[in-house]
Amino acid sequence: MRIATQVDYAGDVKAAADTVASWEAAGVDLVFVPEAYGQDAVSLLGYLAAKTERIQLGPGILPIYSRTPALIAQTAVGLDVVSGGRAVLGLGASGPQVVEGWHGVPYDRPLARTREVVEICRQVWRRERLVHHGLYEVPRTGPGTTGLGKPLKLITHPPRERIPIYLAAIGERNVSLAAEIAEGWLPVLFSPDRAERVWGAALAEGASRRDPSLGRLDVVAGGLCAIGRDVEDLRDLARPFVALYVGGMGAKGRNFYHDLVARYGFEDEADEIQDRYLRGDVEGAQRAVPAELLEEITLVGDEPTVARRLDVWRAAGVTTLLVTPVGGDPVGTLRTLARLARERP
Repeated sequence: MRIATQVDYAGDVKAAADTVASWEAAGVDLVFVPEAYGQDAVSLLGYLAAKTERIQLGPGILPIYSRTPALIAQTAVGLDVVSGGRAVLGLGASGPQVVEGWHGVPYDRPLARTREVVEICRQVWRRERLVHHGLYEVPRTGPGTTGLGKPLKLITHPPRERIPIYLAAIGERNVSLAAEIAEGWLPVLFSPDRAERVWGAALAEGASRRDPSLGRLDVVAGGLCAIGRDVEDLRDLARPFVALYVGGMGAKGRNFYHDLVARYGFEDEADEIQDRYLRGDVEGAQRAVPAELLEEITLVGDEPTVARRLDVWRAAGVTTLLVTPVGGDPVGTLRTLARLARERP
Protein backbone atom coordinates (compact mmCIF):
# COMPACT_ATOMS: atom_id res chain seq x y z
CA MET A 1 0.00 0.00 0.00
CA ARG A 2 1.40 3.37 -1.04
CA ILE A 3 1.02 6.60 0.94
CA ALA A 4 -0.28 9.86 -0.51
CA THR A 5 -1.22 13.22 0.93
CA GLN A 6 -2.14 16.67 -0.29
CA VAL A 7 -0.76 20.16 0.17
CA ASP A 8 -2.72 23.37 0.73
CA TYR A 9 -2.69 25.38 -2.49
CA ALA A 10 -3.44 28.60 -0.61
CA GLY A 11 -0.45 28.57 1.75
CA ASP A 12 3.09 29.86 1.47
CA VAL A 13 4.72 28.32 -1.59
CA LYS A 14 8.22 27.97 -0.13
CA ALA A 15 6.87 26.48 3.08
CA ALA A 16 4.79 24.05 1.02
CA ALA A 17 7.90 22.96 -0.86
CA ASP A 18 9.81 22.36 2.38
CA THR A 19 6.85 20.39 3.72
CA VAL A 20 6.59 18.19 0.62
CA ALA A 21 10.35 17.55 0.68
CA SER A 22 10.01 16.37 4.30
CA TRP A 23 7.10 14.13 3.28
CA GLU A 24 9.22 12.65 0.51
CA ALA A 25 11.95 11.84 3.03
CA ALA A 26 9.33 10.26 5.31
CA GLY A 27 8.31 7.78 2.61
CA VAL A 28 5.28 9.45 1.00
CA ASP A 29 4.83 8.30 -2.59
CA LEU A 30 2.37 10.78 -4.08
CA VAL A 31 1.24 14.37 -3.41
CA PHE A 32 -1.87 16.02 -4.80
CA VAL A 33 -2.53 19.76 -5.00
CA PRO A 34 -6.25 20.66 -5.01
CA GLU A 35 -7.74 23.31 -7.27
CA ALA A 36 -10.98 25.10 -6.48
CA TYR A 37 -11.40 28.84 -7.12
CA GLY A 38 -8.20 30.14 -5.57
CA GLN A 39 -4.66 29.83 -6.85
CA ASP A 40 -4.35 27.28 -9.64
CA ALA A 41 -2.81 23.91 -8.79
CA VAL A 42 -0.33 23.59 -11.63
CA SER A 43 1.85 26.59 -10.75
CA LEU A 44 2.57 25.14 -7.32
CA LEU A 45 3.10 21.67 -8.76
CA GLY A 46 5.79 23.01 -11.06
CA TYR A 47 7.58 24.57 -8.10
CA LEU A 48 7.28 21.34 -6.12
CA ALA A 49 8.75 19.40 -9.04
CA ALA A 50 11.91 21.48 -8.79
CA LYS A 51 12.18 20.91 -5.03
CA THR A 52 11.67 17.14 -4.98
CA GLU A 53 13.29 14.12 -6.60
CA ARG A 54 11.19 10.96 -6.23
CA ILE A 55 7.66 11.75 -5.16
CA GLN A 56 4.85 11.71 -7.74
CA LEU A 57 2.94 14.96 -8.20
CA GLY A 58 -0.48 15.77 -9.56
CA PRO A 59 -3.48 18.06 -9.40
CA GLY A 60 -6.23 16.64 -7.29
CA ILE A 61 -8.26 17.66 -9.18
CA LEU A 62 -8.47 19.81 -12.32
CA PRO A 63 -12.16 20.38 -13.14
CA ILE A 64 -12.70 19.18 -16.70
CA TYR A 65 -14.78 22.27 -17.52
CA SER A 66 -12.02 24.74 -16.62
CA ARG A 67 -9.76 24.05 -19.61
CA THR A 68 -10.07 22.65 -23.11
CA PRO A 69 -9.16 18.96 -23.37
CA ALA A 70 -6.06 19.80 -25.41
CA LEU A 71 -4.89 22.29 -22.78
CA ILE A 72 -5.42 19.70 -20.03
CA ALA A 73 -3.23 17.32 -22.04
CA GLN A 74 -0.58 20.00 -22.60
CA THR A 75 -0.58 20.92 -18.91
CA ALA A 76 -0.02 17.30 -17.89
CA VAL A 77 2.87 17.03 -20.38
CA GLY A 78 4.40 20.21 -18.98
CA LEU A 79 4.29 18.84 -15.44
CA ASP A 80 5.68 15.52 -16.61
CA VAL A 81 8.57 17.29 -18.35
CA VAL A 82 9.59 19.48 -15.40
CA SER A 83 9.22 16.60 -12.91
CA GLY A 84 11.16 14.09 -14.97
CA GLY A 85 8.21 11.78 -15.58
CA ARG A 86 6.61 11.97 -12.11
CA ALA A 87 3.26 13.51 -13.06
CA VAL A 88 -0.20 12.10 -12.55
CA LEU A 89 -3.33 13.83 -13.78
CA GLY A 90 -6.26 14.13 -11.39
CA LEU A 91 -9.50 15.04 -13.15
CA GLY A 92 -13.10 15.45 -12.07
CA ALA A 93 -16.36 17.08 -13.00
CA SER A 94 -16.48 19.23 -9.84
CA GLY A 95 -20.05 20.54 -9.37
CA PRO A 96 -22.51 23.11 -10.71
CA GLN A 97 -21.70 25.72 -8.07
CA VAL A 98 -18.06 25.98 -9.11
CA VAL A 99 -18.42 25.20 -12.81
CA GLU A 100 -21.28 27.59 -13.48
CA GLY A 101 -20.62 30.03 -10.64
CA TRP A 102 -16.88 30.48 -11.19
CA HIS A 103 -16.02 29.24 -14.68
CA GLY A 104 -19.27 30.46 -16.23
CA VAL A 105 -19.90 27.41 -18.39
CA PRO A 106 -22.87 25.02 -18.33
CA TYR A 107 -22.53 21.96 -16.11
CA ASP A 108 -23.77 19.54 -18.74
CA ARG A 109 -23.15 15.87 -19.52
CA PRO A 110 -20.29 15.36 -17.04
CA LEU A 111 -19.89 11.64 -17.75
CA ALA A 112 -19.68 12.03 -21.52
CA ARG A 113 -17.33 14.98 -21.18
CA THR A 114 -15.05 13.09 -18.81
CA ARG A 115 -14.79 10.17 -21.22
CA GLU A 116 -13.99 12.46 -24.14
CA VAL A 117 -11.41 14.47 -22.19
CA VAL A 118 -9.59 11.25 -21.29
CA GLU A 119 -9.72 10.06 -24.91
CA ILE A 120 -8.37 13.38 -26.22
CA CYS A 121 -5.57 13.53 -23.63
CA ARG A 122 -4.32 10.10 -24.60
CA GLN A 123 -4.55 10.96 -28.29
CA VAL A 124 -2.47 14.09 -27.70
CA TRP A 125 0.14 12.19 -25.67
CA ARG A 126 0.51 9.65 -28.49
CA ARG A 127 1.32 12.64 -30.72
CA GLU A 128 -1.44 11.79 -33.15
CA ARG A 129 -3.01 14.52 -35.23
CA LEU A 130 -5.94 15.59 -33.12
CA VAL A 131 -9.28 14.74 -34.67
CA HIS A 132 -12.25 14.19 -32.39
CA HIS A 133 -16.00 14.22 -33.04
CA GLY A 134 -18.38 14.38 -30.09
CA LEU A 135 -19.21 16.98 -27.48
CA TYR A 136 -15.79 18.36 -28.36
CA GLU A 137 -15.31 18.93 -32.09
CA VAL A 138 -11.65 19.15 -33.00
CA PRO A 139 -10.84 20.76 -35.38
CA ARG A 140 -13.82 23.08 -35.01
CA THR A 141 -15.54 23.71 -38.33
CA GLY A 142 -18.89 24.96 -39.54
CA PRO A 143 -20.88 28.12 -38.90
CA GLY A 144 -19.19 30.71 -36.72
CA THR A 145 -15.67 29.50 -37.48
CA THR A 146 -13.06 30.69 -39.96
CA GLY A 147 -12.83 27.25 -41.52
CA LEU A 148 -9.05 27.44 -41.16
CA GLY A 149 -8.63 24.95 -38.33
CA LYS A 150 -6.63 21.86 -39.16
CA PRO A 151 -5.61 18.74 -37.26
CA LEU A 152 -2.43 19.35 -35.26
CA LYS A 153 -0.22 17.14 -33.16
CA LEU A 154 1.73 17.89 -30.01
CA ILE A 155 5.04 19.60 -30.78
CA THR A 156 6.72 18.41 -27.58
CA HIS A 157 7.97 14.84 -27.39
CA PRO A 158 6.65 13.94 -23.90
CA PRO A 159 8.65 11.77 -21.50
CA ARG A 160 5.84 9.21 -21.56
CA GLU A 161 3.14 8.29 -24.02
CA ARG A 162 0.68 7.73 -21.18
CA ILE A 163 0.42 9.82 -18.02
CA PRO A 164 -1.66 8.13 -15.29
CA ILE A 165 -5.16 9.61 -15.06
CA TYR A 166 -7.00 9.60 -11.74
CA LEU A 167 -10.74 10.31 -11.79
CA ALA A 168 -12.54 11.77 -8.80
CA ALA A 169 -15.91 10.05 -8.56
CA ILE A 170 -18.51 9.05 -5.98
CA GLY A 171 -21.70 8.54 -8.02
CA GLU A 172 -22.32 5.03 -9.28
CA ARG A 173 -22.03 5.87 -12.99
CA ASN A 174 -18.94 8.03 -12.40
CA VAL A 175 -17.30 5.27 -10.37
CA SER A 176 -18.05 2.73 -13.08
CA LEU A 177 -16.47 5.07 -15.63
CA ALA A 178 -13.33 5.44 -13.49
CA ALA A 179 -13.01 1.66 -13.19
CA GLU A 180 -13.35 1.38 -16.96
CA ILE A 181 -11.03 4.08 -18.33
CA ALA A 182 -8.72 5.49 -15.62
CA GLU A 183 -5.49 4.38 -14.05
CA GLY A 184 -6.74 5.54 -10.66
CA TRP A 185 -9.90 6.37 -8.72
CA LEU A 186 -10.19 9.21 -6.19
CA PRO A 187 -13.27 8.81 -3.97
CA VAL A 188 -13.87 11.26 -1.13
CA LEU A 189 -15.46 10.47 2.28
CA PHE A 190 -14.52 6.85 1.65
CA SER A 191 -15.76 4.37 4.24
CA PRO A 192 -13.93 1.06 3.78
CA ASP A 193 -16.59 -0.58 5.93
CA ARG A 194 -19.39 0.35 3.49
CA ALA A 195 -17.56 0.66 0.17
CA GLU A 196 -18.46 -2.76 -1.23
CA ARG A 197 -22.17 -2.27 -0.59
CA VAL A 198 -22.21 1.22 -2.08
CA TRP A 199 -19.73 0.91 -4.96
CA GLY A 200 -19.02 -2.79 -5.48
CA ALA A 201 -21.44 -3.30 -8.37
CA ALA A 202 -20.34 -0.10 -10.13
CA LEU A 203 -16.66 -1.02 -9.84
CA ALA A 204 -17.32 -4.52 -11.16
CA GLU A 205 -19.33 -3.19 -14.08
CA GLY A 206 -16.61 -0.75 -15.08
CA ALA A 207 -13.87 -3.33 -14.62
CA SER A 208 -15.66 -5.69 -17.01
CA ARG A 209 -15.04 -3.16 -19.81
CA ARG A 210 -11.51 -2.19 -18.71
CA ASP A 211 -8.61 -2.34 -21.17
CA PRO A 212 -6.04 -4.74 -19.67
CA SER A 213 -3.24 -2.37 -20.73
CA LEU A 214 -4.39 0.04 -18.01
CA GLY A 215 -3.32 -2.40 -15.31
CA ARG A 216 -4.94 -2.64 -11.91
CA LEU A 217 -7.08 0.29 -10.81
CA ASP A 218 -5.22 2.32 -8.19
CA VAL A 219 -7.81 3.13 -5.51
CA VAL A 220 -6.67 6.29 -3.69
CA ALA A 221 -8.67 6.94 -0.54
CA GLY A 222 -8.22 7.88 3.08
CA GLY A 223 -8.77 10.74 5.49
CA LEU A 224 -7.47 12.43 8.59
CA CYS A 225 -4.68 10.50 10.33
CA ALA A 226 -3.21 10.67 13.84
CA ILE A 227 -1.08 7.94 15.42
CA GLY A 228 -0.12 7.76 19.08
CA ARG A 229 -1.48 7.70 22.59
CA ASP A 230 -4.47 9.82 23.55
CA VAL A 231 -5.10 11.09 20.04
CA GLU A 232 -8.79 10.14 19.77
CA ASP A 233 -9.93 13.74 20.25
CA LEU A 234 -8.09 14.69 17.06
CA ARG A 235 -10.67 12.77 15.07
CA ASP A 236 -13.08 15.67 15.65
CA LEU A 237 -10.86 17.80 13.42
CA ALA A 238 -12.54 16.03 10.52
CA ARG A 239 -15.97 17.38 11.49
CA PRO A 240 -15.64 20.74 9.68
CA PHE A 241 -14.61 19.04 6.44
CA VAL A 242 -17.47 16.54 6.52
CA ALA A 243 -20.01 19.21 7.47
CA LEU A 244 -18.81 21.53 4.70
CA TYR A 245 -19.08 18.90 2.00
CA VAL A 246 -22.26 17.18 3.16
CA GLY A 247 -23.93 20.44 4.13
CA GLY A 248 -22.57 23.15 1.91
CA MET A 249 -21.06 21.75 -1.28
CA GLY A 250 -24.18 21.92 -3.38
CA ALA A 251 -27.81 22.88 -3.17
CA LYS A 252 -30.55 20.88 -1.52
CA GLY A 253 -31.35 17.98 -3.82
CA ARG A 254 -28.06 18.45 -5.73
CA ASN A 255 -25.30 17.63 -3.30
CA PHE A 256 -23.30 14.54 -4.25
CA TYR A 257 -21.62 14.28 -0.83
CA HIS A 258 -24.93 14.43 1.05
CA ASP A 259 -26.22 11.67 -1.21
CA LEU A 260 -23.17 9.52 -0.55
CA VAL A 261 -23.50 9.75 3.24
CA ALA A 262 -27.19 8.93 2.89
CA ARG A 263 -26.29 5.86 0.79
CA TYR A 264 -23.96 4.80 3.59
CA GLY A 265 -27.05 4.51 5.78
CA PHE A 266 -26.92 7.91 7.53
CA GLU A 267 -29.94 9.43 5.78
CA ASP A 268 -31.33 11.34 8.76
CA GLU A 269 -27.91 12.57 9.81
CA ALA A 270 -27.09 13.76 6.27
CA ASP A 271 -30.37 15.70 6.16
CA GLU A 272 -29.70 17.29 9.52
CA ILE A 273 -26.16 18.29 8.56
CA GLN A 274 -27.40 19.87 5.36
CA ASP A 275 -30.39 21.62 6.94
CA ARG A 276 -28.26 23.13 9.69
CA TYR A 277 -25.47 24.17 7.32
CA LEU A 278 -27.81 25.84 4.85
CA ARG A 279 -29.49 27.72 7.73
CA GLY A 280 -26.11 29.07 8.76
CA ASP A 281 -25.75 26.84 11.82
CA VAL A 282 -22.30 25.59 10.88
CA GLU A 283 -21.38 24.47 14.40
CA GLY A 284 -24.62 22.55 14.67
CA ALA A 285 -23.90 20.88 11.35
CA GLN A 286 -20.49 19.83 12.62
CA ARG A 287 -21.98 18.37 15.81
CA ALA A 288 -24.47 16.42 13.72
CA VAL A 289 -21.75 14.46 11.93
CA PRO A 290 -22.11 10.93 13.35
CA ALA A 291 -19.18 9.63 15.38
CA GLU A 292 -19.52 6.25 13.68
CA LEU A 293 -18.92 7.80 10.27
CA LEU A 294 -15.93 9.77 11.55
CA GLU A 295 -14.39 6.61 12.94
CA GLU A 296 -14.77 4.82 9.62
CA ILE A 297 -13.34 7.54 7.36
CA THR A 298 -10.29 8.40 9.50
CA LEU A 299 -7.20 6.59 10.78
CA VAL A 300 -6.79 7.61 14.41
CA GLY A 301 -5.37 5.67 17.35
CA ASP A 302 -2.25 3.96 18.63
CA GLU A 303 -0.09 1.89 16.30
CA PRO A 304 -1.87 -1.46 16.82
CA THR A 305 -5.26 0.18 16.25
CA VAL A 306 -4.15 1.92 13.06
CA ALA A 307 -2.47 -1.26 11.82
CA ARG A 308 -5.73 -3.19 12.24
CA ARG A 309 -7.64 -0.47 10.40
CA LEU A 310 -5.10 -0.56 7.59
CA ASP A 311 -6.12 -4.16 7.02
CA VAL A 312 -9.73 -3.00 6.63
CA TRP A 313 -8.77 -0.32 4.11
CA ARG A 314 -6.66 -2.79 2.17
CA ALA A 315 -9.48 -5.37 2.18
CA ALA A 316 -11.76 -2.67 0.72
CA GLY A 317 -9.44 -2.42 -2.30
CA VAL A 318 -7.48 0.68 -1.34
CA THR A 319 -4.01 0.55 -2.89
CA THR A 320 -2.87 4.12 -2.11
CA LEU A 321 -3.78 5.63 1.25
CA LEU A 322 -4.46 9.38 0.93
CA VAL A 323 -4.18 10.95 4.39
CA THR A 324 -4.08 14.31 6.11
CA PRO A 325 -1.73 14.02 9.11
CA VAL A 326 -2.68 16.00 12.23
CA GLY A 327 -1.15 16.41 15.65
CA GLY A 328 2.17 17.65 16.90
CA ASP A 329 4.38 15.65 14.54
CA PRO A 330 2.74 15.23 11.10
CA VAL A 331 5.97 14.09 9.45
CA GLY A 332 6.47 11.47 12.16
CA THR A 333 2.87 10.35 11.64
CA LEU A 334 3.49 9.88 7.92
CA ARG A 335 6.73 8.02 8.59
CA THR A 336 4.97 5.66 11.01
CA LEU A 337 2.06 5.16 8.63
CA ALA A 338 4.39 4.35 5.75
CA ARG A 339 6.16 1.79 7.90
CA LEU A 340 2.92 0.17 9.07
CA ALA A 341 1.55 0.07 5.52
CA ARG A 342 4.65 -1.72 4.24
CA GLU A 343 4.89 -4.12 7.17
CA ARG A 344 1.40 -5.50 6.64
CA PRO A 345 1.16 -8.45 4.20
